[in-house]
Amino acid sequence: MSAPTATGAGVLVDDLWQAVTTGDEYTAVDVVQRALADGVDEEALLLDVIAAVQRRIGAEWAADRLTVAQEHAATAITERVITAVVHARQRTAGTDRAPRGRVTVACVDGEWHAVPARLVAEVLRLRGWHVDYLGAQTPTHHLISHLYGTDAQAVLLSGSIPTRLPAAHAAITACQAVGVPVMAGGRAFGPDGRYAHALGADRWASDARAAAAILDEGLAPPDPAAARQMVDDLPHLTDQEYTFVAQSRALLVRQTLTSLEERFPPLRAYDDAQRERTAEDLAHIVDFLTAALYVDDAALFADFLRWTADVLEARHVPARSLVAALGVLGEQLRDFPRALGLLDAGTAALADRPLPPLAGPAVPA
Repeated sequence: MSAPTATGAGVLVDDLWQAVTTGDEYTAVDVVQRALADGVDEEALLLDVIAAVQRRIGAEWAADRLTVAQEHAATAITERVITAVVHARQRTAGTDRAPRGRVTVACVDGEWHAVPARLVAEVLRLRGWHVDYLGAQTPTHHLISHLYGTDAQAVLLSGSIPTRLPAAHAAITACQAVGVPVMAGGRAFGPDGRYAHALGADRWASDARAAAAILDEGLAPPDPAAARQMVDDLPHLTDQEYTFVAQSRALLVRQTLTSLEERFPPLRAYDDAQRERTAEDLAHIVDFLTAALYVDDAALFADFLRWTADVLEARHVPARSLVAALGVLGEQLRDFPRALGLLDAGTAALADRPLPPLAGPAVPA
């Protein structure tokens, strides 16, 4: 079997995109089955076609060209298409070959985006590994229980949302404490895996092919006797700013919403649904501020705000409306210098966005 040409891959991506976004599961499965029959390599089909379609789904949702329901439906079909490729492989491949080794693939606790982890798991299976795929949002204590019952050579931990970095850190240290090395992957771990390294992961992989190459090299098991506390990796946590903001999340959101209503009367006219969406937006801001405090990186918070600004502008909401919320948060966190620095950096990241109308809402509705 062989990888498709760039043109061929593009045609397959377009055909699969059309099927998954119109809810046509049967045609979507037929697209990959015909590609396999034409000799397209399974790994290339998974990573160069199916993964490309999944990235496009996310981009189209962000651009407000797919609704949340359409995005969920398309992703569900994508998962079934992956299963179709896997089942086709099982029908044609022999089962008498001994596995190269055993690994566990899991998503960070609270991480619902499971498709990237599933793709990694299936690529490793294609390459001869015995893979225990634990799926989305795997609680750390269940992950450790699983490791005690198996002979895993490594854990591959997947995360897409940076707000789950504290949970990822807990999982990394817990796995290493029982003698199993951890390879981290996914957008949550930052450009070049900077947060994976900061959290003490043994390795970081940019994609499934890189993960397979690292496993081929071999991962040395950590020494359980050298178990460390999480603050050993992130000494700035001793200032307790992260702990305060994390524990005060609900209060910060409620007080920020109240202050915004006092300063911007149009918010008082919001119905219950609009208030709920506004509170959700504020909660996301606090969550990403908390994550940035955890790893002490202003870029994490600023990048989130830029992305949020793009999403809001696609929905015809002035992105600069976020600045008011940042200002109110700053007043509540005036005694926390790291948090104030992150809020200042976030405000600067929005400086080039158009100002909202004077009578417009202060935050997106």
